[in-house]
Amino acid sequence: MNRIESRLEELGYALPVAPAPVASYVNCVRTGNQVFVSGGLPLDGDRLITGKVGEDVDVEEARRAAKLIILNRLAVLREFLGDLDQITRIVAVGGFVSCGPDFTEHPAVINGASDLLVEVFGEAGRHSRTAVGAPSLPLGAAVEINLIVEVAPPVA
Repeated sequence: MNRIESRLEELGYALPVAPAPVASYVNCVRTGNQVFVSGGLPLDGDRLITGKVGEDVDVEEARRAAKLIILNRLAVLREFLGDLDQITRIVAVGGFVSCGPDFTEHPAVINGASDLLVEVFGEAGRHSRTAVGAPSLPLGAAVEINLIVEVAPPVA
């Protein structure tokens, strides 16, 4: 088992099977040493966490949803790269929170993702970030997150 998957196991997390895209796109695109990872939804097995945060979903459940998304995105990266140890840095996280117009705790929700990335990758997990509200997300999801990661150069 590689270093990153060992760290996940140490923290009590298991990567799921990488979810397939739900529309007409690919999960990842690599250009040079960066991989752009499409937005993922909070899938917990067959269950999708849906609803508006602050109304149907409380902030703590939404933070958990953000963590689930990161685990799913890491599963996508493992499938794409073959080995999570190829990731040298988490560059950026884009977080979208389904909520009403008066909700202002977007950063607290997306901290679920950011905190997990730092737990797993250490300093290399610190990243730039966007955390915004949206009136709705695909399939009624409560949260959606995309990533940009830096990876080791390909072996020639």
